[in-house]
Amino acid sequence: MEYYEAADFLFDLRRFRPKPGTESTAGLLEYLESPHEGVKFVQIAGSNGKGSTARMVEQSLRAAGYSVGLYTSPHLEDLRERIRVDGRKIPRGAVRDYVEATREYLTERGADGNSPTFFETMTAMAIWHFGREDVDVAVLEVGIGGKYDATSVVDPIASAVTSVTLEHTGILGETEAEIARDKAHVAPTDKPLVTGVSGDALAGVRDVADEVVTVRSRPKDGGETVDEETADELADDPSDDEPADVLVEYEGRVNHTESAVTIRRDDWRFETRLPMPGAHQAENAGIAAVLAKQVADIADDDLARGLRNAHWPGRFEVLDTEPLVILDGAHNPGACEQLAATLSTYAYDDLRVVFGSMHDKDHREMVAALPTPDSAVTTEPSLARAEDRDVLATVFDDAGVADVRTNETVRDALESTLTDASPDDCVLVTGSLFAVAEARSRWTATGVPKRVRTLADASTALSSANVPGFASHSSRGKAVHRVLTLTLERQHATTLQSALLRQGGECALSGLQRDDETVDAVLMGTLSQFERLVDTLESEREPALTDVARDVRATLENADASEATGSSESRAKPSYPWHERTAVMGILNVTPDSFHDGGEYDALEDALEQAEAMIDAGVDVIDIGGESTRPGADPVPVEEEIERVVPVVTQLADLDVQLSIDTRKAAVADAALEAGADIINDVSGLEDPEMRFVVAEHDAALVVMHSIDAPVVPDRDVEYDDVVEDVIDQLSERILLAEKAGVDRDKIVVDPGIGFGKSAAESFEILDRLAEFHALGCPVLFGHSHKSMFGHVGCESGERGAATVAASALAADRGADIVRVHDVPENVAAVRTALAARDPERFEW
Repeated sequence: MEYYEAADFLFDLRRFRPKPGTESTAGLLEYLESPHEGVKFVQIAGSNGKGSTARMVEQSLRAAGYSVGLYTSPHLEDLRERIRVDGRKIPRGAVRDYVEATREYLTERGADGNSPTFFETMTAMAIWHFGREDVDVAVLEVGIGGKYDATSVVDPIASAVTSVTLEHTGILGETEAEIARDKAHVAPTDKPLVTGVSGDALAGVRDVADEVVTVRSRPKDGGETVDEETADELADDPSDDEPADVLVEYEGRVNHTESAVTIRRDDWRFETRLPMPGAHQAENAGIAAVLAKQVADIADDDLARGLRNAHWPGRFEVLDTEPLVILDGAHNPGACEQLAATLSTYAYDDLRVVFGSMHDKDHREMVAALPTPDSAVTTEPSLARAEDRDVLATVFDDAGVADVRTNETVRDALESTLTDASPDDCVLVTGSLFAVAEARSRWTATGVPKRVRTLADASTALSSANVPGFASHSSRGKAVHRVLTLTLERQHATTLQSALLRQGGECALSGLQRDDETVDAVLMGTLSQFERLVDTLESEREPALTDVARDVRATLENADASEATGSSESRAKPSYPWHERTAVMGILNVTPDSFHDGGEYDALEDALEQAEAMIDAGVDVIDIGGESTRPGADPVPVEEEIERVVPVVTQLADLDVQLSIDTRKAAVADAALEAGADIINDVSGLEDPEMRFVVAEHDAALVVMHSIDAPVVPDRDVEYDDVVEDVIDQLSERILLAEKAGVDRDKIVVDPGIGFGKSAAESFEILDRLAEFHALGCPVLFGHSHKSMFGHVGCESGERGAATVAASALAADRGADIVRVHDVPENVAAVRTALAARDPERFEW
């Protein structure tokens, strides 16, 4: 069974209508021999905020060192987003294994008219996967209600009801109290239920839960800190019989994308920032903090870091500032009220709304809850439940909006709105998470150029896109000139396929082709065929096709630039050495314990002497590290790391060489940049939530590495479907995270993270396919020096210098923009030789 067949089988279960009760899910888990026994579960219900709260709990527990599973819905772009372990989507292979294990059972139940639904089957798959991965804790977002939801098949150790509004009244009840009673059935057996509700809803919760912990969010008085006596008064809700147990003081936004909060209870108190602004998110953070402390003895510092790292795509996500671009999946009147309250804290001229919603929502109340926009474009996400755009346009007309238009697709609606917007306007995409997902693809979609030299390479390209019959597909023999993959909406994919076929090329589409899911497309043809394709798409003058043409052109330009010179397209504006050619970054570890050169240069005089030797040998960048990330390395306190690196930076700052700091700590980065460093090399991939803001403030360059663990955890078994495409997928979110903080994309470098959660074979595959990383539109760093991957070719520790030099030459040939090495003279010679072989006339030193 191929992945697309497994996914298609799961999606077909949507034909079964939801039904109350946990019997179907329990039966499926019993058939799987109760894989969830031994897993601790946290269950989170609520009308709004349950997904954000689940993410906050997951990140908080991970910050404390726990392995955590997360189950949420719906997905934005990929079915697998719903199920994650330690942030990684469930592998395609695991989805296939699950469907193969359950297909017979599900088919038999379907024949009896009692098949589990799509949500029930997905819930069981999440629980099965969490058991298989042996996570410490799994966090489950409830679907509807609580009492009869599929997630209630587990016995949670901690639970919450975030909020209650009038929703699903035909199923849950006609009043907030009735709905609250249904949701409160997620209460754990021997611990209190945590909730942010009040009034009648709170009374309904207390009817069911034996013990309740209440959480309230309150703004600070006039923006100033609230004293203890005033805070107690604020926590005393007049609709309740007693003050709240936990108070969250909401201090408002501290920048365009974060807000500050203080969370306190009788015996603990801490401050942090949240990546999702809004008083309602502050309350969610308070609920998450209580849940995390119920599950584990978590330190306040870990809790603060976890909450700040709880980025949640599409939940008041600020993607740009000129114009202000906000994506928010508000899908009911209550969520729209919260959106409006948060939006009111931003300054802008005109409000331009792109709105797409499901047909079963109260659109008039949703639109009434939003601020009246200056213009609105209504649209339809690509699924059957989407409300007709003309119906939504009527709602905005009736609400008094002067400029109302419609557009067939979300991406087209967004592009036209951005075209009309001035830098001081606000563009808001809302109405449903499905609309937000399609809009967000504008920033996250990547076209991946493929290096195809043999039929086996062609088969691999087709297989990774789930093309049926890839091993014998008729297109294999034609994939010899230019091959690239794109992820598109189905209608755009089929249009593109027809257009490329007319030009004599080939386009193979994923076997999974549904109106409400994206499609992988593998495009194959000569360069001239692709040029004609782009011209044809642009001549159609349809915004959607123009966007596709732009993506195709950009992907081909990235690939051609990489093939030509081994560096990215950004060389047009040379400001860093890698914009001109493959650069050599020399490693200068001022540490006593680094794996290759620990203790050699930890004295200042030795470090300076080594740096001068590197410069004489032709190094382009010197990467100074004050903390080892080798397996088993002990963490270095911030002050000590600063004392190690800043004196070296100060002494070298005036020399003709770029200086990079290899650090995971924002405070160290800040001190080094102040001392004269140019680049931050973060091997943790922005684990420190302050790092991206420090880099943006200093207008520095940033290397973002794909990292499973830093320091390295030996023998970490990570399952990849395709190591290159999986790493590209995860790096794309890290890049976007940095951009949202204000780091310019042309100053971001990506590092695939050789040795960090990859086997030797996977590291060599990354080396061979380095050019594909240019799909991210960023320069690529390859850091391989003396690493354990060379044991794969018989080079033992201490004998890996020659293999490192060989890999540097291959990396330059394959498209690396930077190679990071210890032995500078040998590797400079290797890179120069590789570049001269490519272009003897240009590269002459």
